Amino acid sequence: MAKIQAVKADHNVTASVDWEKVARALFLSRRLDDIEEQKLLPERKMFYQFSGRGHDLAQIILSQRLTHAYDAAAGYYRSRPLLLGLGIPLEEVMAATLMKVGGYSDGKDVGTVFNFPNPGGAKGLPMAGGVGTQYTPTAGWAQAIEYYRNVLKDKNVGNAIAVVLGGDASVATNGFWASLTIATTLKLPMLFYIEDNGYGISVPSTFQTPGANIALNLASFKNLTIFNGDGTDPAEAARLVNEATTHVRDRQGPALLRLTVPRLAGHSGQDTQAYKGAERIAQEKTRDPLPKLKAFLVPSVFSEKKWAELEEQAGRDVDAALEAASNRPNLDAKLLKRHVFAEVDESGKPELQQIGGLATAGHRFPASSEIAHPQGPRINMVTAIRRTLEVELATNPKMVLFGEDVGPKGGVHAVTMGLQEKFGDQRVFDTSLSEEGIIGRAVGMAMAGLLPVPEIQFRKYAEPAVEQLNDCGTLRWRTGNRFAAPMVVRMAGGFSKCGDPWHSQTNEVQWVHAIGWKVAVPSNAEDAVGLLRAALRGNDPVVFFEHRAMLDHAWSRRPYPGDDYVVPFGKAAKTMTGEHITLVAWGAMVDRCEEAAKASGYTADVIDLRTLMPWDKDAVLESVRKTKRCLVVHEDNATAGFGAEILAVVSRECFLDLDAPPERLTMPDIPSPYNPVLLQAAVPGVDTIRDAIVDLVTF
Repeated sequence: MAKIQAVKADHNVTASVDWEKVARALFLSRRLDDIEEQKLLPERKMFYQFSGRGHDLAQIILSQRLTHAYDAAAGYYRSRPLLLGLGIPLEEVMAATLMKVGGYSDGKDVGTVFNFPNPGGAKGLPMAGGVGTQYTPTAGWAQAIEYYRNVLKDKNVGNAIAVVLGGDASVATNGFWASLTIATTLKLPMLFYIEDNGYGISVPSTFQTPGANIALNLASFKNLTIFNGDGTDPAEAARLVNEATTHVRDRQGPALLRLTVPRLAGHSGQDTQAYKGAERIAQEKTRDPLPKLKAFLVPSVFSEKKWAELEEQAGRDVDAALEAASNRPNLDAKLLKRHVFAEVDESGKPELQQIGGLATAGHRFPASSEIAHPQGPRINMVTAIRRTLEVELATNPKMVLFGEDVGPKGGVHAVTMGLQEKFGDQRVFDTSLSEEGIIGRAVGMAMAGLLPVPEIQFRKYAEPAVEQLNDCGTLRWRTGNRFAAPMVVRMAGGFSKCGDPWHSQTNEVQWVHAIGWKVAVPSNAEDAVGLLRAALRGNDPVVFFEHRAMLDHAWSRRPYPGDDYVVPFGKAAKTMTGEHITLVAWGAMVDRCEEAAKASGYTADVIDLRTLMPWDKDAVLESVRKTKRCLVVHEDNATAGFGAEILAVVSRECFLDLDAPPERLTMPDIPSPYNPVLLQAAVPGVDTIRDAIVDLVTF
């Protein structure tokens, strides 16, 4: 059962707070809010403004408790006071507000969507615009702390903690409950810092939480200690923050700190708060922590004159930062496409992110080779993937493999069979049934410098994790290469002995369309080894698609190509050579294209793309210019499938070379049917591909 801690009087706690720094940061926060609301927003020099008034005092006190270099805090749009307490440069804050070079994102993201690498200090993890998306990555960072401490025996991690900030409305989100489950079942060093202002924009907290008090509702939650009180009273807030952070830092398990605070402005700068009513607004103003802080400090800690000087200096500092940031340029539009993926400079040296992934810590992989050295008998794709994971786990102590049923069961597709037994349950482990929790924690682990390899059992099951997947992919771009979260998401899908709408979806095009993700779709065991190893040794997030029909397919079996074999992304394989037509496919359609070409009476170039992001345009275009005809075959639905992208490029680049219109053969726009007879009628088969070949060659 959760323990609810009472507030105890402790003058040593309040004495340990640097109240002058607290007052200064609070004045900075208020001045920033004022200048944005009164000047920059009306002048349309910014477009989104979220005030921290009322939330600010306790956040700033919290910042003084985050002192370890491995500490991390993930906030939301009202968490800027925390960053001010951590010491983020004012000019960077103003540059973010004004959408200028520097800031949090070089003007590419909303000015309140912050990140703070903070070398040598606590990290401000990149927030996202989605409500509740900060929770599971924070759990991942907390789990990484435990991994560094218990598995890698890294003494530098010490007693670091992870803190997540959220409003009372966010406790209704999947991310909150997923992270709460992760933190409490694993007893992670994680603090849930909940600011309860009674509203989610205009919706009262009674619609978010029964009884409008998440602390009371969680009273029976096991392995969770709860702290609850007033976030506007300086002494009480200081005591509660101290007790909560000390509890977590002393490795007594996760804690939840709920502080009641007033929201002294609208949800955003355009919000008039008409839904509150004058009486409620007036009542909230009586709880303003700024006058309470003054009454607490003046004259007992410092004089009225000192208070006024701090306020005046804060105003001057913000004004100076505004002027300096105003003189910064806008980002050169030519640079707008940079940092979607990891890059190298003109000399070939990697331009590494500041935080996240293995490369930032100087990790060195064993030598790789693009030349296969086949050894032993032909093996199926399941065995090939398992062996590759085993080799990489053995050579990379920062690699962790996890998901539903990947442990003792060995995965529902048997890919991870025996890996937990060999590497232990801290490196290969099961998770709760929450895809958002699986991917979200992977994001946090990756930012903390591990290599997470999460598994999604079936493609359709990725839907609850789409928000985390999208946020992960855009992370490098929207932080201006400050943060990245390289990982490899293993995802099974496609038809098998039968189909069905839930386990047999492909829809790989969604991840091609998602910014920042590389996508691999191997058709055979050898390519699975090479592509998976390339993904595991890369510096970008990768979706590695394991087609169910090919996991034990006779055609896909190949000899193991060696422990150093890699296949570069964006390099297709020509599996057959011919003169009459170019067939482009991937995954389960490659062998069908080969059989269809043999049965058609014509010769064909069969191109296995192997990766869809990036895809090998040059190989396709070179072949089409030779054969004058192109047929793309894929299992995914027709409308907006990836074949449409390929044919758009072929039509543009080879228009004058074509002797027939480029075509695609796909599933119709329906879910995958369960009945095997219906499935074969829906999925492109050898006969239908053969007929399409004949039609195009004889056009």
